[in-house]
Amino acid sequence: MVAPQDPREEVIQAWYMDDSDEDQRLPHHKDPKEFVSLDQLSELGVLSWRLDADNYETDEELKKIREDRGYSYMDFCEVCPEKLPNYEEKIKNFFEEHLHTDEEIRYCVAGSGYFDVRDHNEKWIRIWVKKGGMIVLPAGCYHRFTLDTDNYIKAMRLFVGDPVWTPFNRPHDHLPARKGYVQNFLQKEAGDSPINAAA
Repeated sequence: MVAPQDPREEVIQAWYMDDSDEDQRLPHHKDPKEFVSLDQLSELGVLSWRLDADNYETDEELKKIREDRGYSYMDFCEVCPEKLPNYEEKIKNFFEEHLHTDEEIRYCVAGSGYFDVRDHNEKWIRIWVKKGGMIVLPAGCYHRFTLDTDNYIKAMRLFVGDPVWTPFNRPHDHLPARKGYVQNFLQKEAGDSPINAAA
């Protein structure tokens, strides 16, 4: 019997990227393709949901996520040549590898785009988020963003408290958020089990 497919996989897919310098908006699959499961992403601290993007104003599931995780602030960002001032410059900035000292929460309500994160061996994983997909990148996680070849995404941005959109371009390994991320997610991956002081 085939296990039921995770419904999130219809709106969020991830794979290891090739090393090509071609257009950043292309999929950049390896040959052969090497997919990454949503469980593997969660081991890197990346959380994901599939939500009803047509009814985000009244969606009880979104409301519950916001309440449970304290996402009090919300706005929308449309990224496309027609809607975003200084589009070319902004897209270049989004694609610079950076981190934030708070979570980055993005809920795609229209269009699609790529969020790239690194695994514990510094390899790039490309996360394709489509309409209905919501992801949370943890504080201190190096990442970057680009549109795909459709050149359009409308995303809800959520935040705990007042938004701080400051990107810290790599390297910023000295920041507490980065140290916390490495300790909580990357060291576990590398097999360094934290020492239990009570033992």
